[in-house]
Amino acid sequence: MIKICFVCTGNTCRSIMAERLMKKLLKDRKILDVKVISRGLRAQGENIAENAKITLKKFKASAGNRKSVKLGKIDKEMLYVVMSQYMKDEIASNKIITMKSLLGYDIADPYGGDEEVYYKTAQDINKANEILINKINIWREL
Repeated sequence: MIKICFVCTGNTCRSIMAERLMKKLLKDRKILDVKVISRGLRAQGENIAENAKITLKKFKASAGNRKSVKLGKIDKEMLYVVMSQYMKDEIASNKIITMKSLLGYDIADPYGGDEEVYYKTAQDINKANEILINKINIWREL
C-alpha cells in the first residue's frame, strides 16, 4: 500500500482539492493500492472553501463538506506532497516532495480568489497528480 498526504497551509483549498482529484484519478484508473489524505500546517477545523467545492464538481470529484485537519504526527511510511517549497522545511520527513519538483513551480494559494482562480489551481494540481501517478507506476516496476 502506498500512502500519500497532500499538505498546504489551511487544508481548505489546495490540499483537499489535491486529495479529491487524486482519488478520482485513482478510481478512474482502477488503482486500488494507494491511500490518499490531506492535511494543513495551520488548519483550524474550517470547512472546505466554497469555490473549492464548486471546482471539484466541475472535475466530477467528491465535493462534500469536510473540516480541515491539522498535520499531526509524521508517518514514516507516508509520502508527503507539499504545495509550496517553504512547507518542505516544516515537515520532518525524508519522504517528502514538492509540487515544484513535479511541475517546476509551486501551487499558489487560491484562498479568497474567484472560481476561475480555483479552476486554474485545480488544473495545475491535476497535472501534478498525473505526473505523480506515472512516477508511482515507475517505482512499482523497480
